[in-house]
Amino acid sequence: MARIRKTVCLSLTSACTLTGALLGFASPAHADEVAYLVNVTVRPGYNFANADNALSYGHQICSKIATGIAYRQLIADIKTDFNTPDDYQASYLVTQAAQELCPADIWQLRNSAAGYTG
Repeated sequence: MARIRKTVCLSLTSACTLTGALLGFASPAHADEVAYLVNVTVRPGYNFANADNALSYGHQICSKIATGIAYRQLIADIKTDFNTPDDYQASYLVTQAAQELCPADIWQLRNSAAGYTG
């Protein structure tokens, strides 16, 4: 019985060590401009003139998030820029920019969006 316990403990220790090592090599979140472009140019309603324009707009959103602009203001700015009353269209663009262009700032966006009801 003691031998079985020792084997199980060694197995668990090895598994934990391996998991810790693998997590240490996991890459941090990184920007994915191609995914952003696919997501915002395929979905109708934004009508960016070209990819550079779409990327520039997305990076502007990221800059606003990083500086602490309130989520409510981000949504209002996008609704004005695209002449739409659609909260979903605005929030989709914010979400895509944050997820694909500045994933390190998602925590800032989540804090800013807390309690937003549109």
